[in-house]
Amino acid sequence: MTINVERDFELVTLEITGRLDTTTAPNLEGVINELSKDTKELVFDMSGVEYISSAGIRVLLGAHKKITPAQGKVRIEKANDMVREVFEMTGLLEMLE
Repeated sequence: MTINVERDFELVTLEITGRLDTTTAPNLEGVINELSKDTKELVFDMSGVEYISSAGIRVLLGAHKKITPAQGKVRIEKANDMVREVFEMTGLLEMLE
């Protein structure tokens, strides 16, 4: 998995490519934990994600818990059909969009 970080003041976009699973989720969690407290909007560009496991979902939920208390927003963009289906089944898609 690779993570491309784009910062634009209070907006951070994380472009993720590859599998987001038990092996790679800690890498994404580390990137999220290093985000500035000034981050008000966090976007996950999932266009390159081919698979997501429960470990990946846990990391996304953790990001939501970190950003939203300060009136921030978390969005998921460009998920393929398989990843979108996982988000729909877990209710994550509704919470983050």
